[in-house]
Amino acid sequence: MLKRRSFLATAAVALSVFMAGCGEQKQEAAAEAAPAAQEKITWKMVTTWPKNFPGLGTGANNLAELITDMSDGRLEVKVYGAGELVGALDVFDAVSRGTAEMGHGAGYYWKGKAPAGQFFAAVPFGLTAQEMNGWIYNGGGLELWAEAYEPFGIIPMPAGNTGVQMGGWFNKEINQISDLEGLKMRIPGLGGEVLKRVGGTPVLLPGGEIFPSLQSGAIDATEWVGPYNDLAFGLHKAAKYYYYPGWHEPGTTLEALINKQAFEKLPKDLQTIVLAATRVANADMLAEFTARNNAALESLVNEHKVELRPYPQEVLTQLQAVADEVVAEQAAVDEVSKKVYDSYKSFRDQAIDWHAISEQAMLNARNPQ
Repeated sequence: MLKRRSFLATAAVALSVFMAGCGEQKQEAAAEAAPAAQEKITWKMVTTWPKNFPGLGTGANNLAELITDMSDGRLEVKVYGAGELVGALDVFDAVSRGTAEMGHGAGYYWKGKAPAGQFFAAVPFGLTAQEMNGWIYNGGGLELWAEAYEPFGIIPMPAGNTGVQMGGWFNKEINQISDLEGLKMRIPGLGGEVLKRVGGTPVLLPGGEIFPSLQSGAIDATEWVGPYNDLAFGLHKAAKYYYYPGWHEPGTTLEALINKQAFEKLPKDLQTIVLAATRVANADMLAEFTARNNAALESLVNEHKVELRPYPQEVLTQLQAVADEVVAEQAAVDEVSKKVYDSYKSFRDQAIDWHAISEQAMLNARNPQ
């Protein structure tokens, strides 16, 4: 009996030692199987817009927050408004150099460096927001955009759209094309070149400098965006007449600039998140402008007694003729610009035919004149 008890005790001890060993092995195996803590990456985003400015600045904030949230904090993006880290018009260079991993702006601000970039922002009498998205995402535009920015080490993506903009703020009536002669107007990109051809003087100013320049008389007129942003800047306090439509910017696409080296260092899932976030931000901004412009226009007209004026059709017809010349000449600047222009024009021609019997026909039916 003693021998049997001794055997059982020895077996129990052996079994407990064995089980303990198994437990340690399981713990070690579990520890080895558990993923290591994910590295947290921090990116800087520099923008052309004043910090937290409605629509544009908050659109950049939205993109940064989307990336941070979608990555569960693994990729945190910190936003710097214009002038905080670099100047408003230095965003492209900052991303190209790697001073910041991301930027948010518009292609016409750096036309001196990448001339083809203007086609991806706004073309006078060109594509609307809906049409721009169609061309960029499904008409070959995005691939051409990437080609245009490749020499600078930048990956571009659409990251917002204002929709059709307004035609500008003036302190005199525009009744004929000669009324634009000698006018110093803040207007960027290809629209500025058109103004120059008809005798005006285009001035490139970042958003934060527009109101004081208009108020002081340093410029005679300005365009900015539309009722939502223009009301926020208080432009109605410095000019009397508010003209439409924004012939120079019929569907302005804003861009996310991504430093290519920084992007390629990201894990595949974070790369996907960054690109997906730009698509969400692009749709979000257009929806916001569409909603906010309604109430802002009512406020400008009814509360602030702004005089809303349409450009005379004769003026628009003459501006379009000049615009066609300017855009064609811009396409001849370099081979990339020509490729982009050919693609853009082909898509625009098709869009005109389709929208004549869809969007335009529906709007005409809804609002008969």
